[in-house]
Amino acid sequence: MSTAPNPLRIVYMGTPEFAVPALNALATSRDKVVGVFTNPDRESGRGKKVTPPAVKIAAQAAKIPVFQPKKARGPEVVEKLNEWNPDVIVVAAYGQILKSDVLELPRYGCLNIHASLLPKYRGAAPINWAIVRGEEETGVTIMQMDEGLDTGPMLLKKKTLIGPLETAQELHDRLSLMGAELIVDVMRLIHLESLNPVEQDNDRSSYAPMLSKKDGHIDWTKSADEVANHILGFNPWPGAYSFLKTPSAGEDEEPERIKFHLARPLSESPENFMPKGAVALPGSVLRADRSEKELWIATGDGILRCLELQAPGKRAMEVGDFLNGHDIAEGDRFS
Repeated sequence: MSTAPNPLRIVYMGTPEFAVPALNALATSRDKVVGVFTNPDRESGRGKKVTPPAVKIAAQAAKIPVFQPKKARGPEVVEKLNEWNPDVIVVAAYGQILKSDVLELPRYGCLNIHASLLPKYRGAAPINWAIVRGEEETGVTIMQMDEGLDTGPMLLKKKTLIGPLETAQELHDRLSLMGAELIVDVMRLIHLESLNPVEQDNDRSSYAPMLSKKDGHIDWTKSADEVANHILGFNPWPGAYSFLKTPSAGEDEEPERIKFHLARPLSESPENFMPKGAVALPGSVLRADRSEKELWIATGDGILRCLELQAPGKRAMEVGDFLNGHDIAEGDRFS
């Protein structure tokens, strides 16, 4: 490898909040971010207000030129990259696939900040699925991009434990800061000519698919551990939810769509709270105590202790406040 220029010319590609800390870290480093690619402004919210991506806002605050192509391909993309003449392209949650003409353009290629310990959890939603699938640890990998889906050689990794009640949003925020630190470290390794790429073991790979709203629907036949992980892993989006229709509800009333924000598993057996010989159906309310602020729900294996819930049109509430406003009783059942 020939000696790296000082400073490195960096083009940054990213879109959401996750990508902001790394952009800010590079913008204040010894190197120079000469331009930023991000997705076009989009309508958001109930008012359909056109809103710029978080990365665009950060880039403009740092007075870095911004380019927002609908697709990261075509002659105008290559033309803009040639104009900015990057030594390296850094990508973080950009949301677009890069083709070979872009991947091969910079002197040091394209580097991706990926929020998992590759080869585990390749794909669009590694943070969520690591929690949903009960991983005890995760981390960030800086990888050299190729034309595969997160399959390129790994340059640097850092691990972190997942907290017992850590939501996807909380883990997202921690990993975004970790990614910012790691990408600056990789730039330092480029200057020292000390990069040591390590090929991924494809036999150990797993996939983290893009999320959809239907992923949030709770399956109460799963174990209490699995349901609790489901709730934490899909907080805040798409949100874990289930439907409740109490016996007091009228025949024409639709079941309420209740969102679950926080919960933990209990080691108790559901049958301990049922009459002798009776079976607790998954989704059944075993305990609904306003004074003790307790809401316990039976699962396929174990009990879920609910900590924070949200009714339609309401804010998220701790379980005691939620029970004060809802007629939930033992024997009711979530579908």
